[in-house]
Amino acid sequence: MSVAQINGIIPPVVTPFRADGSIDEDLHRREVRYMVEAAGVHGLAVCGSTGEGHTLTTEECCQIVGWTIEETRGRIPVIAGVIANSTDAAVERAKALAHLRPVAIQVTPVHYVFRPDDEAMVRHFGEIAQRSGLPVIIYNVVPWSYLSAPLLARILRDVDGVIGVKQSASDMKALADLLLLVGEAGIEDRVRIISAVDALLYPSFMLGAHGAIAAILAAVPEWCVAIWNAAQQGDHQRALTLHRQLLTLWNALEAPNLPANVRVAMQAQNRDGGLPRPPMSVSSPSQVSRIRSALSSIEHAVIV
Repeated sequence: MSVAQINGIIPPVVTPFRADGSIDEDLHRREVRYMVEAAGVHGLAVCGSTGEGHTLTTEECCQIVGWTIEETRGRIPVIAGVIANSTDAAVERAKALAHLRPVAIQVTPVHYVFRPDDEAMVRHFGEIAQRSGLPVIIYNVVPWSYLSAPLLARILRDVDGVIGVKQSASDMKALADLLLLVGEAGIEDRVRIISAVDALLYPSFMLGAHGAIAAILAAVPEWCVAIWNAAQQGDHQRALTLHRQLLTLWNALEAPNLPANVRVAMQAQNRDGGLPRPPMSVSSPSQVSRIRSALSSIEHAVIV
């Protein structure tokens, strides 16, 4: 698959843990099939933050990526998450995934308290791409290791193998600046700028984001496909209506235990996402009530 095929709605799938902390393969495969065959998504991301990738071993990541690629059967691209605290550790995990041939790896900056300087950031992502042989999408999410829009544009322009950015942290200004800089550099045709600003998908698409990888996509993939389609078709009234509905749900979902809350939304739609992995807590009764109320208030929205 080419870079151009990374596009549209790419839900970051939750990892369905059992009560003993093991991963339920059947539930994962079932959710992947649902995403492809019922929801009509344009790609899938696994082992990222919504999938609690920071808790997964390399062996578990390989299993999840393998199961996902088997179930998608080449119909849509699969992006594999890599969350690690050193260049060598990220390369080790990426190399372990390489034989599975994900279309790209989504790599966070280091997430411990010590931020590398800009030159070290350039070397970090460049080495991961070069040594693993896999295309790299920078997942710009860690607040104390945040990459500025100019630094991201520089890496995209100058570093072979880095093909995109997933812009997160609710920062629409950074997303807008990055899209502007990428356009000015004349590289917009060979890179992907992906929004992870859950609350503002519609504005992200209007600014020119190539798609989204965000937790709300895992909660209600059909609605997110609908807002993408409306934006692409220029149906702005419909897109704005869907935006308001999605914002209502996001305001109920957003919390430190977001992956647990995504599971509540899934369960309300008869999809089983298993349990979060300790020490993440399950959703509280008040969170469950808010999420179910938000879903109920918008369940009659027309999304097809």
